[in-house]
Amino acid sequence: MNLSRRDLNRAALWLALAGCTAPLAACAQPAPRWRSNPFTLGVASGQPRPDSVVLWTRLLPEAEDEAARNALPACSVRYEIYVDAALQRLVMQGEVVTDASRAFSVHVHATGLAPQRDYWYRFRCGDAQSPVGRTRTAPAPDAQLRRLRFALASCQNYEHGFYAAHREIAGRELDFVLFVGDYIYEGSSANPEMRRHGAPIPHTLEGYRERHALYKRDADLQAAHAAHPWILTWDDHEVVNDYAGDRDPAYTEPALFLRRRAAAYRAYFEHMPLALPPQGAAMRIHERHVWGNLAELWTLDCRQHRSHHACADPAHDSGRGVIGCAELADPARTMLGAEQSRWFAQGLADSRRQWKLFGQSTQMSSTARDTPQGRQTWTDGWDGYPEARRQLFQGIADAGVKDVVALGGDVHRHVAADLRVRPNDPGSAVVASEFVGGSISSRGASQAAMARMRRDNPDVVHARGDERGYALMEVTPEAMQCEFRATAHPVPADASFYTQARFVVEAGRAGVLPA
Repeated sequence: MNLSRRDLNRAALWLALAGCTAPLAACAQPAPRWRSNPFTLGVASGQPRPDSVVLWTRLLPEAEDEAARNALPACSVRYEIYVDAALQRLVMQGEVVTDASRAFSVHVHATGLAPQRDYWYRFRCGDAQSPVGRTRTAPAPDAQLRRLRFALASCQNYEHGFYAAHREIAGRELDFVLFVGDYIYEGSSANPEMRRHGAPIPHTLEGYRERHALYKRDADLQAAHAAHPWILTWDDHEVVNDYAGDRDPAYTEPALFLRRRAAAYRAYFEHMPLALPPQGAAMRIHERHVWGNLAELWTLDCRQHRSHHACADPAHDSGRGVIGCAELADPARTMLGAEQSRWFAQGLADSRRQWKLFGQSTQMSSTARDTPQGRQTWTDGWDGYPEARRQLFQGIADAGVKDVVALGGDVHRHVAADLRVRPNDPGSAVVASEFVGGSISSRGASQAAMARMRRDNPDVVHARGDERGYALMEVTPEAMQCEFRATAHPVPADASFYTQARFVVEAGRAGVLPA
């Protein structure tokens, strides 16, 4: 994971505070008796390592118990971890104390576990018991693996449809779920297709907490969290659409916007199975995961450290199409920031695992359009940071790194594409492959728009934006296969899914092929 000593000390401090370092008798409050179960947001696990996982829940009772909970200075929550689904063989237990300052959320960094093993867990508070969750640790770093399976998902606008995709994901045999952004949406639609947020756009910590809680109450989303460990990164809607570093579209004074970003990051942490809390408006989300000898996975942060949009509209700085924007060619412009870029480039060059996978929040292959006035570039995606993309892929080419696959979200379409140092240039070798896993519910583009994108960008082998879904990934020593699972838009609660397309990346050969 390559965490700094400061990061490790901060995580240890948070977990110590969450667990209360004083004797239990001094920390514990009288065990509450609940009229309704307070574990209304379910349970989750994440950040699977060979010897540890992070377990999560949050106490959020129904209205009749809310006043009683808020009157408590703290709540003692017990966790139990078992090695069998029948919950007969207890291997670990303990208590943590949570309070209103952390929205009564619970984070347990469970260590000392066995590698590549299923565990079942639950929480108790007073006379209430949570649902049971299943998690799975990563294999040992030197394990000789034959298979890795995971779901790639993103973009679950509550108002655009139901989370039937998560119901299917919950029933799959997977090692983990990789979620690459737009877990919540801060904005609301003028004409929502299915259901409403029913609350104003959040700007405060309490507002973001309420939005996360609304999403977390969805039964299908809870099921996917309870069934598998999750590995997460974010995009923009966890804060505000198209924000770039310390700037939002409204050009809010940076110090004021950073207060909003701090609230959003805090609420995000309080609702996710993550170990490192934010420090004000800064939070480390990029991580590295090793899956035996078979694969290495990096999650990247494409929002917090990026440069402002090129050739921004002086009235409203959001992503837009630009033609003839000289600022795009500035080599100092960055998507990941200098420190994260060095960390990732060095990790790729040093990796000894066969497959090098990285989850990031958007589409890396070009989506630019040819117009009579010239090539039109969308500034919020990687096309808006072409030099940063070129430097990344040039580093892969120069280091001779093989079997690199980018995994993305954001654009609400299933995509399979080849990645080159110079996009769409047949004289530039393909150095990596790309899959974008559609959207759980968020509205996408028409087939006509996708046909035009493919016409103007021959590196894009497949693109469908009219259907919703996710991508089912299987990695073996011989190949990496992607199965795009899809259903019509908008997604009803009882939607069923079919295989839209299958693609494969063969070991030792960059580029996507029909499977």
